[in-house]
Amino acid sequence: MKIAIFHDYIGAIGGGEKLVLTLAKGLGADVITTDVDMDSVKKMGFEAVKIISLGNTLKMPPLKQIDASFKFATCDFSKKYDFFVFSGNWALFAAKKHKPNLYYCHTPTRAFYDLYDVYRKNQSIFVSVPFMVWVQLHRKVSEYYLSHVCKIVTNSVNTKNRIRKYLNRDSEVIYPPVDTSRFKFKEYGDFWLSVNRLYPEKRVELQIEAFREMPDQKLLIVGGYAAGDHASGYASRLMTGLPENVMLIGSVSEEKLLELYTTCRGHITTAMDEDFGMTPIEAMAAGKPVVAVKEGGFLESMIDGKTGLLVEANVESIVKAIRIVSENPEKYKDSCLQRAKLFDTSEFIKKTKEVISR
Repeated sequence: MKIAIFHDYIGAIGGGEKLVLTLAKGLGADVITTDVDMDSVKKMGFEAVKIISLGNTLKMPPLKQIDASFKFATCDFSKKYDFFVFSGNWALFAAKKHKPNLYYCHTPTRAFYDLYDVYRKNQSIFVSVPFMVWVQLHRKVSEYYLSHVCKIVTNSVNTKNRIRKYLNRDSEVIYPPVDTSRFKFKEYGDFWLSVNRLYPEKRVELQIEAFREMPDQKLLIVGGYAAGDHASGYASRLMTGLPENVMLIGSVSEEKLLELYTTCRGHITTAMDEDFGMTPIEAMAAGKPVVAVKEGGFLESMIDGKTGLLVEANVESIVKAIRIVSENPEKYKDSCLQRAKLFDTSEFIKKTKEVISR
């Protein structure tokens, strides 16, 4: 069976991109997308995956999103492949022409639904008005193309509930993949690690402010954002006035990221109602404890008090948790290693193949 995987665009390194490229490798599938940053692909170690670009998108939101949607809606690979997988917010616009198909829904488009107000408030008046018009129109078109999706698979019970609430569709949970064999434990170093796109919903400012109150602790933040995304203004604000003990180092190679996981003291993540969140699994696979907000997919991936601590989304709670875990990170090691194995890549590929066969 010849399989094609449609994905919005491959820019900044993130969980969605890792999932798509891992799935393509596991299924022997081709990836069809728009923008491609081959440097990011190489950094993730997936240069062997065949990637077909429909062409670059316009780099100004929401023109970028509209352009990507149009490219997917008008392309036609129906005669070249036997089965189709969609990933992202705009790739599903190809669903009408490409069947049978499966949609791996990372989340219903959050700008359209649960995070609409968050996105709008992080924009100037000159941007927010066009944004509101775009959402009202594009959401209806998106829901039309969603009606051509045969089967929905998603990354967590949290997102499954979101799909039922906003899209009125059933879905099956297959947790995202982490190649746990690549992560090793070396030591508990002198820094905490944060790995995320620099988007408003990741609430990286909470991490920065917490470490501002702990000058004796060090935080390294890995992550960037793709050109034309909604995050550029937010990212610029984050970079202004960083305390001396916080470093924002941008995107790094997969090898460097693995090194950071293996030598950090612990991992911190503060995403708002995260769909699932792969970085805590990656940290646990390296035997490192996690401090995460008590929301979303983190409630499914972590065991509070065993693999780290789940906290309220405020600076005071984060500071307290970092202090506690830093005193004795070793006590969480065995539980972290055992928990991570439940989310290994082999399980993800096996379960996805079963769904495709059905």
